[in-house]
Amino acid sequence: MSTDDLVSLRRDLHRRPEPAWCEFYTTARLVDELESRLGDDLDELHIGPDVIAGDHRMAVPDESELTRWLERARETGADEEVLESLAGGYTGAVAVLERGEGPTVGLRVDIDGLPREESDASDHAPAAEGFRSEHEGAMHACGHDAHATIGIGVAERIAASDDFSGTLKVFFQPAEEVVGGGKSMAKSEHIADVDHLLAIHIGLDHPTGEIVAGIDGFLAVRHLEAEFTGESAHAGGHPEQGRNAVQAMATAVQNLYGIPRHNDGKTRINAGVAEGGSAANIIPDEARILAEVRGETTELMEYMDRKARHVVRNAAEMHECEVSFSLGAEAPSATSDQALVDIVADVAGETAGVENVLERDELGGSEDATYLMQAVQENGGEACYVGIGTDHPGGHHSATFDVDEASIAHGVDVVSGAIERLGRGRP
Repeated sequence: MSTDDLVSLRRDLHRRPEPAWCEFYTTARLVDELESRLGDDLDELHIGPDVIAGDHRMAVPDESELTRWLERARETGADEEVLESLAGGYTGAVAVLERGEGPTVGLRVDIDGLPREESDASDHAPAAEGFRSEHEGAMHACGHDAHATIGIGVAERIAASDDFSGTLKVFFQPAEEVVGGGKSMAKSEHIADVDHLLAIHIGLDHPTGEIVAGIDGFLAVRHLEAEFTGESAHAGGHPEQGRNAVQAMATAVQNLYGIPRHNDGKTRINAGVAEGGSAANIIPDEARILAEVRGETTELMEYMDRKARHVVRNAAEMHECEVSFSLGAEAPSATSDQALVDIVADVAGETAGVENVLERDELGGSEDATYLMQAVQENGGEACYVGIGTDHPGGHHSATFDVDEASIAHGVDVVSGAIERLGRGRP
């Protein structure tokens, strides 16, 4: 696949972003690319429920939302047989290339977009060059279109390589943005025999030409929804008869940010959604908070979770309301193995277009690739999360985010080179 082909694929994926578990067109397009470009070199291609351990899916949208995106993919002409396999939101794929005796190497790339509007400003390259999102309210604002493209490029490079002996598995993972897909893919049978796993992310405030061989600093994360129930009443005539759910919610939000930070490491909390009530003259009987807690380790995240629940329960009791909790998506922390970091750094230092190599850096956020990393490490293997620098005019998740497409080739070259090195026994 030429650089122009990779850019064209990335732009098509950018034009049609799909949110978590709704990546129907994206998966179908990737399946088509794999089958058409690899042909007989593609030994196995798994899609649908075969890729995902269904009991471990998290943050799956309701049936109406899944159906809306499935129909949209169908209208674009996506392969009907593939779409049928993905029904119910079982998106994503695992491509397998077998090249003789040797280790099994995995590459994890995520494929979902974000539920946000993309800029239409004249200086925003996708808008100026005609590949801005066609799905209003959805956008590839984190580079997953580039990640998926790199995954295709690496698969084709290894298929044509004489320097790799072993098995390559490329995991095209859905639902990273809601930390909902990694666990279900890690619980599938496909990860069990992986000896070495590489995961990638583009950008992360590193410029084009810079490679971070191993990223750490993943914050374990858990999403938490609290629903308050009180008693409605007329706010003017009989306010004493009400039990104000919004007041309980507001008390909780205020005190969540007062949870003491922990001496053992970084801790975070955010109440991202706080809503309730129906009218100015009605004491509200329902309200809810959608929050997240994070920690530098899984233990620190669980500390924040315990404290948050304590705060919310007491806020509800203070205002004579009831509260119930719903657990959302979550992901653990992880660490990149030094042996793989050394290989990636060595390969990156020999790669054309790479001007600077950092051994390590911290993500400072959360990622559900950590589920796959931990699964491989617990099975006695190694895992590494690689940063591929790209100049991006807007920050991640912003309306003006874009990637420098030259970095796609850097990603393919570095990752393919590291995989070849692993297949040669690391000379």
